[in-house]
Amino acid sequence: MTNEKSFEELFQRLEEIVQEMESEDLQLEKSLKLFEEGVKLSEQLRGQLSGAEQKISELMDKLEQDN
Repeated sequence: MTNEKSFEELFQRLEEIVQEMESEDLQLEKSLKLFEEGVKLSEQLRGQLSGAEQKISELMDKLEQDN
């Protein structure tokens, strides 16, 4: 069983972090923790998008070869 979260779950958490950082008067330490989490989420999201783009490219190549 994988513990990997879906794109939508990751993106929702990233949005929550942005809203929290924009709406609250945070101490420096909390701001840095949120920023660090946001960067990690961004990297995970980028990786998932890259994987999806690769799959689409492979499927398009296969469709072109079949025609």
